[in-house]
Amino acid sequence: MKDHETKAHEWLTNNKDELIELAQDLIKIPSVTGNEITCQRFLVQKLEKMGLTPNLVYPSIKDLRSHEDFFETTSFVKFGYEDRPNVTSVIKGTGDGPSLCLSGHIDVVSPEPVNQWTRKPFGGEVEGNLLYGRGAGDMKGGLAAMVFATRAIIETETKLKGDLFLESTIEEEDGGVGGVLSLRMTEPKYDAAIIPEPLDHCIGIASAGVMYFRIKVIGRPAHASTAHYGVNAITKSVPIIQALEELHQSRQNTISYPYAEQDETMKGRATTINIGIVQSGDWPSTVPGECTLECRIGWPPGETRTEVRSQVENAINNAIKSDVWLTKNPPIIEWFGWNARPHEMDIRHPFTQLVVEENYKATKSDPIFLGGAAGLDARYFVHQGIPAITYGPRAERIHSFDECVDIESMITVAEVMIGVIQKHCKTA
Repeated sequence: MKDHETKAHEWLTNNKDELIELAQDLIKIPSVTGNEITCQRFLVQKLEKMGLTPNLVYPSIKDLRSHEDFFETTSFVKFGYEDRPNVTSVIKGTGDGPSLCLSGHIDVVSPEPVNQWTRKPFGGEVEGNLLYGRGAGDMKGGLAAMVFATRAIIETETKLKGDLFLESTIEEEDGGVGGVLSLRMTEPKYDAAIIPEPLDHCIGIASAGVMYFRIKVIGRPAHASTAHYGVNAITKSVPIIQALEELHQSRQNTISYPYAEQDETMKGRATTINIGIVQSGDWPSTVPGECTLECRIGWPPGETRTEVRSQVENAINNAIKSDVWLTKNPPIIEWFGWNARPHEMDIRHPFTQLVVEENYKATKSDPIFLGGAAGLDARYFVHQGIPAITYGPRAERIHSFDECVDIESMITVAEVMIGVIQKHCKTA
């Protein structure tokens, strides 16, 4: 007599074409951060057809503002949360087993510039073993895999002791405040969670701290023919830019984190300071009176947000000491947008080891532990005391043109999730 796991895996194998079709359907519905509603409603219909009773859960900005990890995301400022629900659903267990949450984000980044794509950004085209489209890898392929793993449990009538929860969340690409953070304030405290980000079957056990900051440098406008009456804000920004670059190099020389540096190209790059936007001037014949720099700093577990802020502010303040104008007219430093703490999971934790074991069964490969270079939704679970692992399929060119996900890899993720569900929640 076949056991529940064998039945579920056989069902998945026999119905994998429907998994591919689900991923295609999700890709074909544009859900760029801020405009997730159409894709969320489509997913609700799919879950209802599976016999589930999904809920639309809207973020409460009032409640979110009280949380220590709240920050105003770019998409919140632009769109608000009025028509941007998260989707939740549950398969109730018998009540005497651990609960598990499968959580994936529905939002994707913009496909621009679309003229660099060789395929339709939202076409969901299959070529060989690759499925193309914006969000194919990040992370609709993983989202489809977790939904299909759940469907395999349902279709094979596998009864679980613990509850199995599903979440499809908004705005992960913008910080996840209205998504996973919002749900951590309203949903039950689960016993474990998996987030199927595209990690090529690596075991994601950490995320980076990420903060944005803005520096406004004040000058004095003047006509270019009498520029000596003015003070060029762009020129005055140069020592600040140099100071940030020196701090960037110093931090990279002194900070290391093995899980962020698995790839040889990441050696010595566990932390970064990036000057992403420089805005100044509006006319070639005018001395610019203001220059604004917008920057991102990312760092692995090991430092607090307060410590990192102090380093940045001290570097800027030291840079202006030798300039009379900047000393009298100090730049304005603002911290805005991303304000994320890093997180780390213990690789020896039983749930981590369960994912390792199921991955080995499916891939016959030893685990590679990864994390600490980017901000991830898993942090919101771990900071609440919920063990959470990031584990997902192989993908190429995420956030770039011709993004794609490996189809067999996507199916393997579903297989691993089936094993984790049954082992963790326990079959009744």
